[in-house]
Amino acid sequence: MKINNWCTTACGNSGKPVVACRTIFFCWIAATVVFVSCNIGNEKLPGTVEVLKQESQTLPYLGQHDVEFKAGENGVLTPDTAYYTITKFVFTNQYGKEISHRDYEGKIYVTDFFFTTCPSICPVMSAQLARLQDLLKKENHWGEVKILSHTVDPTHDTPEVLKVYAEKLGADLQHWNFVTGKAEEIYTQAQQGYFLTAMPSDTAAGGFFHSDMVALVDRNSHLRGFYDGTSTREIDSLFIDIKTLLNE
Repeated sequence: MKINNWCTTACGNSGKPVVACRTIFFCWIAATVVFVSCNIGNEKLPGTVEVLKQESQTLPYLGQHDVEFKAGENGVLTPDTAYYTITKFVFTNQYGKEISHRDYEGKIYVTDFFFTTCPSICPVMSAQLARLQDLLKKENHWGEVKILSHTVDPTHDTPEVLKVYAEKLGADLQHWNFVTGKAEEIYTQAQQGYFLTAMPSDTAAGGFFHSDMVALVDRNSHLRGFYDGTSTREIDSLFIDIKTLLNE
């Protein structure tokens, strides 16, 4: 017997999943709204985010997942959860090298969508990720954790263009890939792989509409969080969550 679920809390020590709502990310959205509404207009106090984050020992598993009930020898049904896994991908990085999901197996990574000529949020997002890179290096987590940035303008953003952009940003390209590929494959990966927005737009600044969120993926390619890529406080929160995943 199989039940589809759209949101779940993380497993406890017993390993038994607690199944929640059937609507995509309702749990996550509700928690985000409460957190944001409680903090509007307040400056971050030193250590505030870290203290709040340390109260939680696990992160939620996001996306559609299945729960299969398997009958044991005594006939008792036992739930077995298959968490949502990021769809497989193959793109080309700033060196013209093929990069795929296999390069991220067993690694935690943060991913975003941008384009090099973006006149609005992209420079802020990229700068925040560069700051995250430095935080990870400072605590010797760089390499255990990687960053994957996808262009939404593959016509303009060739590997050569991406390399120049990355170097100006100060990105350590050993563990941070900037990738391009076929437009439809990039948009599909954004929307169906990470549940982020990426598409051409006649009305958006620069000609493309894309999410300002970054996604956190664990070592098993499970989606574990979304964060506002333009917010210093959110990226600080992401850093704390990464450390939580490193201890799983």
